[in-house]
Amino acid sequence: MANPFNYDHYCFSCTVLSLLISLHAAATIASQVQANSATTPPLPILPLPSYSQLKWQQREIIMFFHFGVNTFTDSEWGTGQENPAIFNPTVLDAAQWVDTAVQAGVSLVILTAKHHDGFCLWPSKYTDHSVISSPWRNGKGDVVQELVNAANPRGVDVGLYLSPWDRHDPRYGKNKEYNEYYLAQLQELLRKYGSVKEIWFDGAKGSNAPNMTYDFGDWFSLVRELQSSINIFSDAGPDVRWVGNEQGFAGSTCWSTINRTALSIGNASIVGYLNTGDPKGTDWLPPECDVSIRTGWFWHKSQSPKPLHQLLQIYYNSVGRNCVLLLNVPPNPTGLISESDILRLREFRKAVDTVFSSNLAENCSVTASSQRGGKGGGFGPENVVDGDHLWTYWAPSDDDDDKEHHWIEFRASDGPLRFNVVRIQEAIGLGQRIRQHEVYADGKRIASGTTVGHKRLHRLEKGAVHALSVKIKITGSRATPLLSSVGLHFDPFWHPNPNGKPPSKFVH
Repeated sequence: MANPFNYDHYCFSCTVLSLLISLHAAATIASQVQANSATTPPLPILPLPSYSQLKWQQREIIMFFHFGVNTFTDSEWGTGQENPAIFNPTVLDAAQWVDTAVQAGVSLVILTAKHHDGFCLWPSKYTDHSVISSPWRNGKGDVVQELVNAANPRGVDVGLYLSPWDRHDPRYGKNKEYNEYYLAQLQELLRKYGSVKEIWFDGAKGSNAPNMTYDFGDWFSLVRELQSSINIFSDAGPDVRWVGNEQGFAGSTCWSTINRTALSIGNASIVGYLNTGDPKGTDWLPPECDVSIRTGWFWHKSQSPKPLHQLLQIYYNSVGRNCVLLLNVPPNPTGLISESDILRLREFRKAVDTVFSSNLAENCSVTASSQRGGKGGGFGPENVVDGDHLWTYWAPSDDDDDKEHHWIEFRASDGPLRFNVVRIQEAIGLGQRIRQHEVYADGKRIASGTTVGHKRLHRLEKGAVHALSVKIKITGSRATPLLSSVGLHFDPFWHPNPNGKPPSKFVH
């Protein structure tokens, strides 16, 4: 019998539902602002993020745990023929994994419940190629459950990765049989383990793999039915998209908006489009930057964690380019995260906190080219330093004579400011707007860029600047720009080249 599910209709229905929810959220926030002001808030610009997408974006850094039989075979892609007996992490401690995440400032962890080799980290009823057939916990173990049990008391959310490509199961390549098998495993994971905040559909598949048509429409529909507040990740969303590479960087132009109808899962020809997004996009589908703290995704004795300067580069070019950073930290064969990785993560977290814990802009006087409703209207430039990075914002007047050159300026009151990082954030709850912007220090341009979105970080290529005034000009925008937060920070770990050029293509 033919599958009656209409994927185009499903996509349209999801778009309409997301639009209605987003408009309701925007209207609610607008009414809250209006309650404190006689000035009408600016209208939202479509498309808009859902509540779950906004919450996901605010996490900024989340963590991946790649763990399975590959951990014991020193490989990245298993063959599917591995003997489950090799899986025996004798001192596995999921609480140590969660502690590592918490110390890194992470509130969501994602586990590879099944990778391409088909080995399941939970006791699935639909295959014995799982922990059931391993000596670990005498065949009674459940890695997924142990992670959930460790995460819940710490307030850490859990996500799951379930590989569509399965090199072990003989049903793979038989469309109906395998899709039913996959749906059954999805149902197990999403029913048994409580709230799941992100589900990861990997588009990877070997060139020699059997032809297989995945029923993504059915899969997504089941996910929505079982977990209403979950974010679905894939190359094509529908909630979170892949950034198009595994190096942890987004394009210097990066829109959360894109046309989902132009995307397809596993299509290598669209990576450029995934990396930049589309200002004319009809769907809010923000990108996630996945990268490993080591060279490989799984643990290998020969590898060590990336140095601090490289992790900071990744941070600036993912979180600092309107993305969420998904940082992989693979447990080793004992079932623990290696001490070298833990120490590097602590160093990384401390460095990020060192840079951004102090905002020099907070001690400045703030003026702007105009403000919606005039003084007392509730949308003044002082909102960008009030600590609310989302729902209070500076809004220029719609009547501003020079609509292409809105500006906001910070003036020091106690001598020159010394900084080498400029942070700019939009009120994305009302849509992503800014196309082009420039930053000036004492009248001299020190940085420029295109999109802003949730967060744009400019780490100045010529090093520290000393200035009495800093002006941000918005020189292009889809609608009236709305800035929710601005920061001027000093990064003591940043040592640019003397000629002012970035040391690698990943730095901006």
